[in-house]
Amino acid sequence: MSIYFFETDQQQQTYLTERLPDETLNFCSEPLKTAAQARDMFDAEIISPFVHSHVSADVLDALPSLKMIATRSTGFDHINAPCAESRGIPVCNVPTYGENTVAEHTFALILALSRNLHKAYMQTSAGNFSLTGLQGFDLQGKILGVVGLGGVGRYVAQIARGFGMIVLACDPVEDSEKAERFGYTYTTLPDLLGRSDIVTLHAPLTSETRGMIGSENLSLFKRGAFLINTARGELVDTEALVRALDDGILRGAGLDVIAGEEVFSEERQLLLNPNATAGSLKTALTNLSLLRRPDLIITPHIAFDSLEAIERLMITTVANIQAFRRGSPQNVVHG
Repeated sequence: MSIYFFETDQQQQTYLTERLPDETLNFCSEPLKTAAQARDMFDAEIISPFVHSHVSADVLDALPSLKMIATRSTGFDHINAPCAESRGIPVCNVPTYGENTVAEHTFALILALSRNLHKAYMQTSAGNFSLTGLQGFDLQGKILGVVGLGGVGRYVAQIARGFGMIVLACDPVEDSEKAERFGYTYTTLPDLLGRSDIVTLHAPLTSETRGMIGSENLSLFKRGAFLINTARGELVDTEALVRALDDGILRGAGLDVIAGEEVFSEERQLLLNPNATAGSLKTALTNLSLLRRPDLIITPHIAFDSLEAIERLMITTVANIQAFRRGSPQNVVHG
């Protein structure tokens, strides 16, 4: 079958070539975003995008031979799954591959904020070894609020208990057995926001969770708390976040994901595009302004990106393609 992989590096290409020797593989280092791109790949029977691709209805319409989508991610909000489903095209994801990986990066951000590591690094890099402004705080005894108790959230709770933190949890589905095993207590979102010293997001992006951390919920935060987001950028209203930081509601934030984060790599093309919308330009300017804030730590969507996690991701992607070829698709998601 003719398979197109997007957002791949040389290591991934070598791995896929070795494990899918009987398929016709095509690789692209860039994401798939437009119907114009897709029309050049009219023979594609399977496509394998990553999170920066946008597999819209227009893109799907430009791929008449498409039979399967094998996204190399757990989330699939970058794919118009209902449209694919209406054409009988299964969308298969990687349900688990980086749960402990993302949880570890979550704590990297928490520790960086709690001990001012980013400020200390910049200061000492400039030859200044003063301790002024660098005093941190202990995690032991602090309250961590975990929003979303899937695999990542449970790992975060487990790590937090190792630090001696008190863990509050909020999730639409409560599992008392897992709460007891991983050492957290369920509560409502307003209560969690009002009591937590640090709030960390691990919810999926859905119509219900989009913008869940906006002006209303930010007003409920314990004053001086920290926000961590390694889940999906669109869970947080960026403008409301900036206001909360300016007003002192939040003391700081650690973000691995930001709504409209693609502008960081596409800002020049966006600003030069005569058809760019006012909304897209506003998002670009807002996001770029975040980089100058000393109360924010931003990493470029790398929480998932460890050697071991990527290996697990590739193993499952290959298995998904092979299962489809055998006529029994696995890990099929529904929009």
